[in-house]
Amino acid sequence: MAGIFKAYDVRGLYPGQLNEALARRIGMGFGHLVDLTGDQGAERPRTVVVSRDMRSHSVPLSEALCDGLTRAGLDVLDIGLATTPMNYFATGRLGAAGGIQVTASHNAAGYNGLKFSLAGAVPVSGDDGIPIIEEHALGPEPKPAAAPGQVETRSIEAAYAEHVLSFLDRSFEAADGPKLRLAADAANGMGTIYRPLLLACGVELLPLFFELDGTFPNHEANPLLPENLHDLSRLVVEQGADLGVSFDGDGDRAAFVDEHGEPIGSDLITALIAGQMLERESGGAVIHDIRSSRAVPEYIREHGGTPLPERVGHSFVKATMRRTAAIFGGELAGHYYFRENYCADSSILAVVAVLNLLRRSGRSLSEITAPLRRYAKSSEINFEVEDKDAAMAALVDRYATRQGGALDRLDGIRIDFDDWWFNVRPSNTEPLLRLVLEASTPEQLAARQAELTAQLGEPT
Repeated sequence: MAGIFKAYDVRGLYPGQLNEALARRIGMGFGHLVDLTGDQGAERPRTVVVSRDMRSHSVPLSEALCDGLTRAGLDVLDIGLATTPMNYFATGRLGAAGGIQVTASHNAAGYNGLKFSLAGAVPVSGDDGIPIIEEHALGPEPKPAAAPGQVETRSIEAAYAEHVLSFLDRSFEAADGPKLRLAADAANGMGTIYRPLLLACGVELLPLFFELDGTFPNHEANPLLPENLHDLSRLVVEQGADLGVSFDGDGDRAAFVDEHGEPIGSDLITALIAGQMLERESGGAVIHDIRSSRAVPEYIREHGGTPLPERVGHSFVKATMRRTAAIFGGELAGHYYFRENYCADSSILAVVAVLNLLRRSGRSLSEITAPLRRYAKSSEINFEVEDKDAAMAALVDRYATRQGGALDRLDGIRIDFDDWWFNVRPSNTEPLLRLVLEASTPEQLAARQAELTAQLGEPT
């Protein structure tokens, strides 16, 4: 049971691992977390925003969660079907004590879960909040509050639309010429409800799998896997679209393909958006995933910004953004974070930013991306390794100690040479090491990848 309490959320099979009884206790445990972390003044917020994805079992889980929250003395603002970024927005905009999204994101239909945030959409993670929720959910029956809270339902779609569209550059609305043609794959997930927003951006929308269906009948709602982009790429090419975007199950991640249907690494999209934002705020800090191409910090500096590498994980990125007042951040997994969005991630805001860039430049997405394709880079490669620490120590000995590479331990190990680098980091939940590497040429990349594979074993 305890295995469902992860580093960033709660996630498990329904109903064997996560069911209504546990969701109710998690709600009460979250109430205890709010009491521990909230402002102790008389006027401190006591409302929690609750929303859910399209899975059939998200409805009873959400109802049980709300019951637990009100038993803990918290009021609930139920915003119904929503993306995770909409939950973050509502939590921040409404001054709530916290927010909980019922979702298992891209996981298969049999899974469900919960994502948490506190006031201001500050994330709750395994380092500082989820263990408290777990302790109360799995321990003795929590004691109900003397005065139970109330549940109110409310729609925040209009307010969210106004917020998102405030990022849209409207100077091109009256311009002559055809609309940009945007192919979008919602993968039967919550990105489906972005249809009105996408149309409001002034594009010709080519929708794919825009029917809410928690069984994911067409493909897994995980745009990080290349096979899940095939349908989108085909649609882009067949219909002559200017670009394509694929959303994940709860609508917080996005992956882009260009007009040729070719996937674009999320690290390069991070650089493109950062460059655009730095035109308005020169010198600003931009957070980038430590696995990003060297082209990303180079591009940020070239556009007057300060690149800040960060370890993988939304709680780390958001914390660094708040500490440094960074204007933007991005991760290789397709999360894009905006300071003016409570430092939270938003896939739809990333789409707006890319549309702005295309309209301003008058060039194709492949042309805009070309200057960033400076190096040859691998995807993330997984290796099953029982003794992860020993394997990483051997890599440090070979490449840092004996060959003189520059070692960085921000997240796992990253070792840099003049013409190539690699990052190896351990999985938090599986006996896996995850490798990303980059080199000056494709030939050098292939040689270095073969070299590292020989040391780590066959990829999974």
